[in-house]
Amino acid sequence: MKNFPKEAPSVNKSELVARVAEKSNLTKKTAGAAVEAVFDSIAEALAAGDKVTLVGFGTFEVRNRASRRGVNPATREAIQIPAGKVPAFKAGKSLKQMVAGR
Repeated sequence: MKNFPKEAPSVNKSELVARVAEKSNLTKKTAGAAVEAVFDSIAEALAAGDKVTLVGFGTFEVRNRASRRGVNPATREAIQIPAGKVPAFKAGKSLKQMVAGR
């Protein structure tokens, strides 16, 4: 059996809301509404085909994915996976530097 690296700790939505509330001196309810509004606004913009750029943080956009061959895991039969659109995120310079510890 392979030794896989342990997953990094993750922050879920309620933890993110708590952090926003703490940093901005808002109630959790108000911070939750703000976080939800941001997520909804980004999703609506992407659904409309728009790009969302948050300077210093990154860019959310929709990318086209080409059709490709795949394998049905149940039957091992070759299948054609149709082309589609997928959401994507590209980190900005400031975020990359923060993650790298610079």
